[in-house]
Amino acid sequence: MNTQPVPAVRLSGVSRHFGEVRAVDNINLDIYDGEFFTMLGPSGSGKTTSLRLIAGFDQPTSGSIQLFGQEVAGLPPFERDVATVFQDYALFPHMSVGDNIGYGLMIRKVPRAEREKRVEEMLELVRLPGLAKRRPSQLSGGQRQRVALARALITHPRVLLLDEPLGALDLKLRQQMQTELKAIQAKVGITFIYVTHDQEEALTMSDRVAVFNLGHIEQVGTPAEIYEHPATEFVAGFVGISNLVSGALAQAITGSAQTFSIRPEKIRLGTLDEVVSPNEWAADGTICDVSYIGMHTRYTVELDHGGELTVVEQNLHTTSNDALAATGRRVRLIWSREHNRVIGGAP
Repeated sequence: MNTQPVPAVRLSGVSRHFGEVRAVDNINLDIYDGEFFTMLGPSGSGKTTSLRLIAGFDQPTSGSIQLFGQEVAGLPPFERDVATVFQDYALFPHMSVGDNIGYGLMIRKVPRAEREKRVEEMLELVRLPGLAKRRPSQLSGGQRQRVALARALITHPRVLLLDEPLGALDLKLRQQMQTELKAIQAKVGITFIYVTHDQEEALTMSDRVAVFNLGHIEQVGTPAEIYEHPATEFVAGFVGISNLVSGALAQAITGSAQTFSIRPEKIRLGTLDEVVSPNEWAADGTICDVSYIGMHTRYTVELDHGGELTVVEQNLHTTSNDALAATGRRVRLIWSREHNRVIGGAP
């Protein structure tokens, strides 16, 4: 007996072609009710096209799109139980904040008293109480983003789609809004589908992540699975920083030419006379470049067997002068064998 819940969103064999361009090419994906799900990838990878297909702003060339078991391919946006928050907010400048938020209810002919009550509830949810009478031009970028979110949520959609909604904000505000968005999603309990090219944003906010590349999905998993166990070279290189080692260098280190990845923070800098334990790998080399980045320092080490590895160490005791003085130092790079991730094979 099948006890699996019906996915909030199911894409089955979905493609979207623009002439010869395969923006989305035969993707299959299940997103579950109540998930904070992120579509992550570089520009042109197919993530935004996939979101537009779910929203109904575009229609698939082929394949099936289901919302809670109902086929919606071919239906316009207003016949789908979804709402969308855009990067540019798309607020009406001539309307007050309250009228912007309540616009969807007005279209549905909800009585004014009920609209005003629900607008106030939404303003409380997004932490903007008392601002209903202001105009969008009187708000900061972060406040306008909250208004756009409140406007999307007031109609109680079953799925909320967010297309790079924090892209226009500065770093500190973006990080603050990441925390707030996750808290709001947990409170309202509906499915959030979030599109971003920012790896840190995806890892910070998501229950699961789909990594897109050239119209395909490379890997789907939790943030920890994506980061710690990349399935492909693209995922290893795109999600965070990773050293990809193959061919003769991989052979010299591990005895196998099979490509593996090792994250820079998993490697420690040792001395040339340091003894390596049986459960560790090691490679000798010379530090050729140092970047002091406040909380941590990034070292590039030219290996004796050829190639380079990047190492990141937290600055527990190191100052910028200490770090920069390391250039030219001979070192032994040491890391646990369990942190090697063989690409295309068993972890």
